[in-house]
Parts: sequence; structure tokens; C-alpha cells
Amino acid sequence: MDTYSVKLSKLAKENNLKVVYAASDYEDIEIDKDIVNRPGLPFSGFYEYFRSEIIYAMGKTEAAFLRTLDEEQRERTMEKFFSHEPAALVVCNRVVPDISIVSAARKYDITLFITDLDTSATMARLIISLRNHLAPRMTVHGVFVQIHGEGVLIFGESGIGKSETALELIKRGHRLIADDAVEIRRVSRYSVTGMSPSNIRHMMEIRGIGIIDVRQLYGVGAVLPRSQIHLVVKFESWDENKVYDRLGLEEDSEDFLGVKVPKLTIPVAPARNLAIILEVAALNNRLKKMGINAAQRFVENYDSSISSGSFESEEDFNFNYLNEFTD
Repeated sequence: MDTYSVKLSKLAKENNLKVVYAASDYEDIEIDKDIVNRPGLPFSGFYEYFRSEIIYAMGKTEAAFLRTLDEEQRERTMEKFFSHEPAALVVCNRVVPDISIVSAARKYDITLFITDLDTSATMARLIISLRNHLAPRMTVHGVFVQIHGEGVLIFGESGIGKSETALELIKRGHRLIADDAVEIRRVSRYSVTGMSPSNIRHMMEIRGIGIIDVRQLYGVGAVLPRSQIHLVVKFESWDENKVYDRLGLEEDSEDFLGVKVPKLTIPVAPARNLAIILEVAALNNRLKKMGINAAQRFVENYDSSISSGSFESEEDFNFNYLNEFTD
């Protein structure tokens, strides 16, 4: 599997880190690990598991510890830390870096940042950014939209109506993420996100019209930069000889980089309103994640009625149905 990296300067810009000292190769430094550690143990002298290729973030706790040391001890502590060549050190929570920190960073040519955010928030933001940049990825042909908060990735052969369905969904208040090419990234062990390549972002191809800019036509509320993929829908031409699932009990999935995503197959035929069908599919998928499965409940009620003998015969049902309209 391919590995990826991100420039330290780009990471700093994304997370509003202010440079106190930039290493001589600052613009060339690449980070390829999605790990951010605190330097408490190294400051105390424990370096057995020190990672030299990652970013470290310190805050008030580490600053308070350094103040317990005399000037000579602080200098030795910081020189030893920077001599192990961390990728960078971020001083958080509006802590003013001690002169020993700045001097050691300059001596060993290690980038030093400051930020107003607290240490936990800084680490969380950096880890999220790193996971996004370093995530394994792949590109697939399809259309990706967000419907009622659910990321729905639409597959299907060329010309079956994927883009036209997405356009109808946009008119109904939902949002486009990508058309034609969808870049998928595995951002965690259990989830994948989808986004559009930058050169075709917000664009759609509509046969007979050509390329349109969705953001310009429908406004910024009609597009999203990325979303988690919650559901995959495959459009296929209606085959009268094929038996389609009518209850919804069959469960299928699509594998993206080792993450399985629920999958539905929707037959396409004249007069089928695919936009409404996808709205229902998205809402139903949300209910399933909440533990509400209409198909399972229907079957359970059906089996329970048969077991208890309370299930109406067809004749009784027709008789009761007619009475509702003749009373």
C-alpha cells in the first residue's frame, strides 16, 4: 500500500501554528506519522521509546515542571530533548517559551511553534489533520452526495442517470461532494471519507448541456468538500428475469481499503423517481444505525402473528378492508 506525507509548513498553516524558530529545512520537512506526543517523560529523562520523526506538544504542565529546575538543569533538559531531533515542538496554551527552549531549538535546528489553544485541543487538531493527509486512498468512478446527513456514493454504468439523480437531489436541498471521480480515504479503522479531486471540485457533467458549476448555480450550501461514506448505492438497468430483494433483509457491503460500507442495488426503470428513492434509502440507513430495522420488525410481527394464530386470512382481510369504506 502506498504511503503519504505532508509538509510541516502546510500542517502549521492549517492549524494556525505561529513560528518562533523555523529550521533551515523548514519548507522541506515532511511528516509521515499520524502521531503527536507530549514530552513529559523525555523532559524527566526517559528516552527509551522516543520517536524522533513526530511532533511534540507541551503546555502548562511541562512548563511548570521546567520551572522546578534550576537554569543549568533546564538547559541540559532542553538540549537533550532537541538533540534527539523531534520533527517539531509546539508550545501551547499561551505559554511563553523559556529561553532555554528557544536556545536549544536554534542550536539543534529544530522548528519551534506556539499556539493559544490548550495542549489537548492542539494535539487533537494535529492528529485529525495528519490522519486526513496520510490516509490510504483510492479513486473510484461514481457520484457522491450527502442526503439528510448521510454520505451516499452512487455507482452505475455510464449514462444510467447518476449525475441527473444527483442534480435532482441538489434541487431538493441536498449537497454534492463529487461527480465522476471520487477520492476515497480511510481516515480510521472503521470509516472512510470521500472527496472530489481539486481540478473538478463542484463540477458536474450533464449530457446535452456539458459541464456546470454547482456552487455557482445553486450556492455554497449545495456543495461539501468531503463527507464520510455511509451508504453505497449501485444503479443497474431493470432486469425482469432477476429477483430483487423486496423486504430489505438481504445485507450487502462494498469494501474500501479494508472498511466495509452497507450497499444497496437499485434497479433503474422508466417512471422510477430515483431521487426520492435515495432520500428514503438514506433515512432508512440512519434508522438502521440507531437499531431500528423495519424489515426485521415486519418479519418478526409476521412470524409472531402466525405462531399465535391471530393472523387474518385473506378473506377476513378483504372483508374488514371493504367494511372500512362501506360503513
